[in-house]
Amino acid sequence: MSEQIAILDRLLKCGSPKGGWGYQPGLPAQLEPTCFATLALAGNPDRYAAWVESGVKALATHAQPDGSYRLDRGRKEAAWPTALVLFTRHALGHPPEKLAPVAEFVLAAEGLVVKNDPEFDTQMDIDLQLLGWPWAEKNFSWVEPTAWACLALRAAGRGDHVRVREGLRLLLDRAFDAGGANYGNKSILGKTTDPIPGPTAIALLALQGVTGEPRVDAAKEYLRDHAASTTDLDHLAWAKLALSAHGDASPVIDGKIRESLAAEATAHPGLAAGAVRVALAALALDSGRRNPFKLSDTPQVAAESVVGKSRLAADGMPTAAAAPASLVERVQSKVRGFFMRGLGTLRALPASSAVHIARADSYDAPLADIMAKQYEHFRAAVPVAGKRVVLKPNLVEYHRDKVINTDPRFVAAVIDLLRKEGAAEVIVAEGPGHWRNVTYLVNESGLGDVLRSRGVRFVDINHDEPVKVTNLGRLTGLDHLYMSSTIVGADVFVSLPKLKTHHWAGATLSLKNLFGTMPGCCYGWPKNELHWRGIPQSIVDIALSHTPHLAIVDGITGMEGDGPLNGRARHVGALVMGADLVAVDATGCRLMGITPERLPTLLLAAEKRLGILARDKIPQLGEPIAALAQPFELPPTSAKVMLPEPDGRR
Repeated sequence: MSEQIAILDRLLKCGSPKGGWGYQPGLPAQLEPTCFATLALAGNPDRYAAWVESGVKALATHAQPDGSYRLDRGRKEAAWPTALVLFTRHALGHPPEKLAPVAEFVLAAEGLVVKNDPEFDTQMDIDLQLLGWPWAEKNFSWVEPTAWACLALRAAGRGDHVRVREGLRLLLDRAFDAGGANYGNKSILGKTTDPIPGPTAIALLALQGVTGEPRVDAAKEYLRDHAASTTDLDHLAWAKLALSAHGDASPVIDGKIRESLAAEATAHPGLAAGAVRVALAALALDSGRRNPFKLSDTPQVAAESVVGKSRLAADGMPTAAAAPASLVERVQSKVRGFFMRGLGTLRALPASSAVHIARADSYDAPLADIMAKQYEHFRAAVPVAGKRVVLKPNLVEYHRDKVINTDPRFVAAVIDLLRKEGAAEVIVAEGPGHWRNVTYLVNESGLGDVLRSRGVRFVDINHDEPVKVTNLGRLTGLDHLYMSSTIVGADVFVSLPKLKTHHWAGATLSLKNLFGTMPGCCYGWPKNELHWRGIPQSIVDIALSHTPHLAIVDGITGMEGDGPLNGRARHVGALVMGADLVAVDATGCRLMGITPERLPTLLLAAEKRLGILARDKIPQLGEPIAALAQPFELPPTSAKVMLPEPDGRR
């Protein structure tokens, strides 16, 4: 059996029982993994013709009358896979007349444009007037969906369209001079962000044939350098595919892909290669013979032909934004809103708003024992014996020299505590907003070692099965939210945040941590829609719709200043536990010297009866706040995002 056949046979085992492929074996089919798997299998049509046909049929079940492809059980606004389906069907040789409605939908889909906003202009170093493609309708343009749209339309013969030319300009605008791209911004509030291999590779695929642009060459150099240093299967496969399409791939990458693919064959549950990673590996290793992402007869496009004045949405181009809600839908929404507001006034406050603070001077302390003493106060309210417990740490990005994430040693102690208390199953789940490749983050951060040593399964929330739930807050204007089935299905749900300041929210604790429960496949990366609908509003909507049962804050070493990524480490030596998340977060703020009433999120949460904010109504257990409190440096944006001190001072 050849190497390629062995990999493709392995891909078949990742399939969904009802056809197509999900992000993990056994899960229902989704569009993206079905596209990649079908493309990989199509390279050996004699052997896998039936499976290719099965993939095409699975895609067809999500086809919509308007030409789009949307997960039939997912968020209807998330039409971003349509471009990938267009590309896949074209690569499979589907007739142009059959693809025309799909191409027309993609051409009409538009991202929102920020027009000459001085405040945004001073915060970003990108052209916010360039029009690309969004993850979800009525949202802003981002690199990955724009790249897929440009690549698919170029492959389908629409490369000369004005939308494609402007999309390529957007990709070049978002690329770093030093090499690479991420999902959107090169800098935020004056801080440079980091490139990411996945979107860099997909952008390079879309930019095939663009000549005379240094950022294209720099992006290729970035991928070569990253491929030389990484062992991550996803990053290696994307690097090989993009560099191969540009005629610039090193065969050394193949050996690393084989090693990583072999390692992930028996990897830990939740960290093993699913359909996307196996399919990408198969495509990458076969790219010398066949690379479906390489545009055939790619015309050379001078950089100056795609760099110029942006064309705004106001020029009369059609738009594929969601149609206005019908009268019946609007009435139904108003009725639901009326009842939700009424239920909100009747919402019962948490049974106990007590918060326990324990001293823990370092991560080498017996953390599980310390937490066990804390938990004695909450066992009756939050029993875990015999239950399925899901832990949600805060995993944003990984930088070796920064204390960004919930510490793996802290997570290990929580797992040990729950096992000792008799939990039937413990699962760790996270859905980072900045990186799609969560496997890379888990392994690099050290969390993977903890999960493997304790036999705990990991779930990637971003690609988990979405569940539609009623929005019990309705502060964002959304009738429903889409959450991870793993989170919604937990018997006990525990938030494990890091004690940090945050440049958009003032502070990030157990409530802000809930952003990571919203699947990226429904809201995109970096889940920007939830930010522009209002961070406090989004946080409170999520928390009201599915409230964690317990919060445990990693306050041993926190982050002050320009959090959640660029601040400085600040040792506090505290573990904070409670069943009332508002009370827990208020206590966390007081440990950082922040008046919690200054945070719009906490004021709004208290108003919505999510929990108690007033200090004199929160029973304080364990160490007094004053024993461990210390003034954290606030984010440089604090004056804009936080309210004045109650006495008028900031």
